[in-house]
Amino acid sequence: MRRRVMSMLAGATLAASTLLGAGPVAADTAVGTAAGTPPVEFGDDWHDPVTAAPPVPKPHTKSCEVTVAEAQFKDFTPYKGEYTPPTKCGKGRWGKVVLRLDGKVKGRQYDRLGYLRIGGVEVLRTSTPEPSVDGITWSVEKDVTRYRETLSRDQQVEMLIGNVVNDTYTGIIDVKATLTFYEAAKPTTAPDRVLPLGDGKDGTTLTTPRNSERIVAEVYATGSGGGCEEYWYLTVPGAAPYSCKADHGPYREVQVKVDGQLAGIAAPFPTVWTGGWSNPFLWYVIPGPRAFDIKPIEYDLTPFAGVLNDGRAHRVEVSVVGVPEAQTGWSTPVNVLVWQDEKSDRVTGRLTGHQESTPVNTTKYTPGTGEETHRLDTEGSHRLRVSGYVNTSHGRVATTVTRSLANTSLHRWTEGESTDALKATWTDRETVTTGRRAVRTDRTYTMDGTTTLGAGDRLRTEISLGDRAESVTRTGGRRTGWSVLDDRYDGDATYTANVPRDQRHAVGTSRERYRLTGDTGCYDRTIATAQGTLTRDHRRC
Repeated sequence: MRRRVMSMLAGATLAASTLLGAGPVAADTAVGTAAGTPPVEFGDDWHDPVTAAPPVPKPHTKSCEVTVAEAQFKDFTPYKGEYTPPTKCGKGRWGKVVLRLDGKVKGRQYDRLGYLRIGGVEVLRTSTPEPSVDGITWSVEKDVTRYRETLSRDQQVEMLIGNVVNDTYTGIIDVKATLTFYEAAKPTTAPDRVLPLGDGKDGTTLTTPRNSERIVAEVYATGSGGGCEEYWYLTVPGAAPYSCKADHGPYREVQVKVDGQLAGIAAPFPTVWTGGWSNPFLWYVIPGPRAFDIKPIEYDLTPFAGVLNDGRAHRVEVSVVGVPEAQTGWSTPVNVLVWQDEKSDRVTGRLTGHQESTPVNTTKYTPGTGEETHRLDTEGSHRLRVSGYVNTSHGRVATTVTRSLANTSLHRWTEGESTDALKATWTDRETVTTGRRAVRTDRTYTMDGTTTLGAGDRLRTEISLGDRAESVTRTGGRRTGWSVLDDRYDGDATYTANVPRDQRHAVGTSRERYRLTGDTGCYDRTIATAQGTLTRDHRRC
């Protein structure tokens, strides 16, 4: 079933090098409007895509808007243009910069993946919804203030949402990307330099300013391409009878190395695109977490600042552990954010500690018999601790980064994969201690889904996805900040497979609750749908 159905409907079909970023999707439906009455089954049209995530907060200061790109994507030809920053609203010292992507598409089309780069810096990585016959519109917002230094100068722009348009797949993707710049009400901080490294998986060179005192790499790591690495969490070792193979099973880990030495580890987020799990009816209105909002993985490389600040070029390499040799399907573009010591021409230092646990990746395959399912149990873990210091104009500053990863999953399937189920949890726990300040972030990703192809080729998918992050900041042992983000999606959709669209008789419900609490306030919103109609839109705080 995985080959026959998922390959037919999954849809995220771009090559890894054509894959786009972080920030919530702006919901166009006002809270408090009356819930719609759903039809008996899906029709030719449905509600425009929305998510429960909040729009980017914006200051009440003077603003200026610039159009960055406006294009129609019919193939794999990138849009190329020029960007000129506004001369007002702060002249490069803006208080906030917000990127907005507005899109529209109609007809028939798979979900597609894309990127937006300004001055070579990847500022947005996203995917698209699947359209209705009558057409849909959607929007994505992202706070891009961290790229302020890049945006302060004239730059070249490149954007691509690779697409295929023919007699069958008719949807032309029409997008417009704008930047809104807000004048600063008070002094704000952002990286002093943003250095684009492109796709760092094959290794690239980095030369930092010699007075760098903080260095952070961000990697937009995404498994895609329409092949098995789009569903990396479902892959199995060669001995098991399943359509997606990986030598060592489904464990994946995104690593960053500096001059061949391991500098950072992270768990990739198990993104489900809007055609995923063989069932686009799940995602027509509410996408899964991060589907339109592909957040970069961040790695604090400050312990390596003393090494990187020697004025020489250093090799930075990104790799995804667990991907079979020569297997394509991952994209890992890298930006390096640098904060400089403005009172020093040279910041010295050294790496003082490097401790790595032995990586664990075990799989246990239990064959099925008769109607009993095949079963694959997976456990993986890894831990890294790096320490270093820099001698700055304000004294010696030591930084220690500790990160521990763990993954457990249970994959069950029947002969022919007519039933295919996964229950998995990924944890990524990180503590960054700089001087007297320590920031601990615990990330937990969950997936619990089952696809069944039953009598009459009725295909049903039930799935729950979770994206949770808890962060606590302590200064001198006292808590000085905290936040909890909890984004949960639940969906259940059924349709007749292997027939024309108008004969699928699809029904389905979906629900998302997005909660964000902390010392800065509370946000809690729930939206729900049935047969493509928005049936609930409720806020609790």
